[in-house]
Amino acid sequence: VQLQASGGGSVQAGGSLRVSCAASGRTFSTYVISWFRQAPGKEREFVAAIRLYTGNTYYADSVKGRFTISSDNAKNTVYLQMNSVKSEDTAVYYCAAKPFWSGRYYDTDQFGSWGQGTLVTVSS
Repeated sequence: VQLQASGGGSVQAGGSLRVSCAASGRTFSTYVISWFRQAPGKEREFVAAIRLYTGNTYYADSVKGRFTISSDNAKNTVYLQMNSVKSEDTAVYYCAAKPFWSGRYYDTDQFGSWGQGTLVTVSS
């Protein structure tokens, strides 16, 4: 599957932004899609994941209650709605996909398909 991330930009602290991940592929509904982010000088970290077949979602503690991951399977698109953003949310956001559920949705090594990344900058 090929992924295309979009929607990044600049937002003030406390504001909201939605990033999108559009996927190509016939069996999208079985996939697990995760969002990761990488801030300058830091390792890539898990943000949120969705198991498309069941709709189950998973979040990093740092974004729980502020970010929401969702999907529109008809459009083969996964969204990450970011509310109450903080300066520490500034990063390049990447979506990643794997075809079947095997747990470890937070582990970058589990994912073979990656989007190109979209930059989110939060200003205070």
